[in-house]
Amino acid sequence: MPKVFVDHFKNVTQDYLNHRPTYPGELFEWLSRQCGEQNLAWDCGTGNGQAAISLAQYFQQVVATDASAAQLAAAIPHDRVSYRHASAECSGLEPASVDLVSVAQALHWFDIEHFYAEVRRVLRPDGIIAVWCYGVVELDGDEANSLLQHFYHHVVGPYWPAERRHVESGYCELPFPFTAIEAPPFGMGVVWTRSQLMGYLRSWSATARYKTVHDLDPVDELERLLGSVWSDRTQGRVVRWPLSLRIGRV
Repeated sequence: MPKVFVDHFKNVTQDYLNHRPTYPGELFEWLSRQCGEQNLAWDCGTGNGQAAISLAQYFQQVVATDASAAQLAAAIPHDRVSYRHASAECSGLEPASVDLVSVAQALHWFDIEHFYAEVRRVLRPDGIIAVWCYGVVELDGDEANSLLQHFYHHVVGPYWPAERRHVESGYCELPFPFTAIEAPPFGMGVVWTRSQLMGYLRSWSATARYKTVHDLDPVDELERLLGSVWSDRTQGRVVRWPLSLRIGRV
């Protein structure tokens, strides 16, 4: 029986658009070089189109699909990106038409078996599939990071969807029945102010669920606690995420 789609981000769409970190530009350039051609990329589970926009620098056309109408409504426009409301398991793309299938921070929401069948249907013989996720955020400074880890694991921790465990394990527990391509290491980090970090935390599905249950924003208390070790709201600090990639050919 196909997996039922649950939109975990419909209540945090604007926060997701404004505060999610960007992926390293070198990743998209490297992915394009692994493909036989650069005509069409399918960015599946595109969300607000963050990865799709980057792919458009290297591919003639990008079809960006998502099952969330709310996310697509806030997607970033681009003349080479076509947004479509479609599930990961039924893209509507032509057979053997796609050079790259990309999935950024979304594979854990899919009906994996049916999605992989769709990947095999739409990929060209020399096409590739690339899936990636970024794990638990880390903050520069031991005291500040300790407060952040407590917030992640213990304050909003019980409100993460069960699928979140696959992000924490870097997708290594999910099947990936493709011929693996080894990728170079790519770093993922930014320098953010305290306010920017708070915006990112409010884009989490677990934060949204906590607010629904308790009618209270848990980020407010974390920001108060962080104020003792990070007093200047405009001062930047390094924020990092472990980036895990799985890339392969059919």
